[in-house]
Formats: sequence, C-alpha cells, structure tokens
Amino acid sequence: MLANPERHIRLEAAFNVRDLGGYATAQGMATRWRSLLRADALHEVTNGDVDTLLALGVRTVIDLRSASEIHGQPSLLAARDDVRYHHISLFDGLAPADAMFRERGLIDLSERYIAAVENCRPALLRVATAIADADEGIVLFNCTAGKDRTGIVAAMLLSLVGVSSDDIAADYALTGALAAPLMQRLKERAIRRGLEEAAAERLLSSERTAMQAFLSHIDERHGGFEKYLGGAPVPQDVLARLRERLVRPPLASVVAS
Repeated sequence: MLANPERHIRLEAAFNVRDLGGYATAQGMATRWRSLLRADALHEVTNGDVDTLLALGVRTVIDLRSASEIHGQPSLLAARDDVRYHHISLFDGLAPADAMFRERGLIDLSERYIAAVENCRPALLRVATAIADADEGIVLFNCTAGKDRTGIVAAMLLSLVGVSSDDIAADYALTGALAAPLMQRLKERAIRRGLEEAAAERLLSSERTAMQAFLSHIDERHGGFEKYLGGAPVPQDVLARLRERLVRPPLASVVAS
C-alpha cells in the first residue's frame, strides 16, 4: 500500500469520492488510507466505476439517503453479492432538493447541521456501529452530494480519532474544489424546484466556517462526539473498533490533502 495515495478517487459518473486517510491525530498517529471513503450518490456510476471501487477494496456501502431518494435513484452497488449494503437514513431534511429548502433568504448550513445531530443520534450510532462491524475492506458512506449528511459522518469519525477541527473543516471544504459539476447540477435542480438562486448557492456551498461552527457546537453542547454518542448509549467496544479501523501507527510524514 502506498503511503500517500491520491485522496480524490476519480470516477466517470461520481464526482465527490474521497479518502479519509492521511490526517494527523492528536495522539501523533494518522488516519488510515484506503479504509474509509466518503462519496456522493452512486446511482449513475458506470461499470468501469464499479470495477474501480471494487479494485480499491470497497466491500461495505452505507447509504445515508432517504427511502424516497433511493427509490428514485437506487445505488448500483446495492444488489451486488460482493458488497455489503446498508441503508441508514441519516436526516432527510439535508437532502439537497428537499422541499423544506424552498424559502427566502440565505440558509445557515451550520444551523442545519446542528438541527440534524440533535435529532439523529440513534442513526449516527447505527452508522458508527456498521463501520465498526464491517468486514475487512474499504467502507464507503455516501449521500446525494457527498457534502452534508456525508460531511456530518466524516466529521464525527475524524473527531473521534483526534483529527483537528481545522483539518476536518478543510476536508469538508474539498467538495467545493472537487465537485463543481455536481454542485452546478444540484443547484439547477433546486432552482427548478422553487429555491431562490442565492439560497441554492448557499445550500450547496462547503465553507470551512460552517463545519467549524458545527464542531464548536458539538464540543460546547456535548463535550465532543464521544460524549454525544455516549448518550445513545454506545456499546463498549464500538469506539475501540472504530479507532482500530480508522487509525494507523505514525509514519515519518503525514500526507496533507
């Protein structure tokens, strides 16, 4: 395994597939490469894309979208015998084209994320447990844009192993750099559904400040994600198995994104 594989997984029909490896932790270690991937929806991926993901080692998929999203755009990895597929709807209100976003004025994404986590602790625990229990191989988790619901899960996982809030926010912000075609498509769809252009742009943005405000809330209100999940409660070994999957011993250098 290369020490510094590319973070962005380049596919033909998915734009926001990225590795969570290579981030330094507060304990002097780093997150594992080719262990966890975050992604946008996989309903349009080509056969070549599927082959690429399987060749990388994807063996578990956690689909965070709502039942209605999946019904209209089913994941092309859901029916495969060589992939274990989980559907865990995280927070339907964060779907990019959801009717609740038909409103005037600008949208505060950090407030959306805060509202989400205050109402979906059991679902986040199910996600954490599914990752901890996953078979050997890469776990991929995704929503529609790979930004909001996926961003919350990525933030939770990275925070649990001691990655800094600055690095978590930087990882979140990569959507803006890597997924511009997808964001434009979703923006146009949201406008057709009645959302004003300025609100659509805000909804589909990925500014570091939004994630930093969200992480500050988790720290101030709950004392961090471990204590947040602890209210569920968390089986004693889930966090230990998550950390084992997520973290490797330190190398001479940690690759930045």
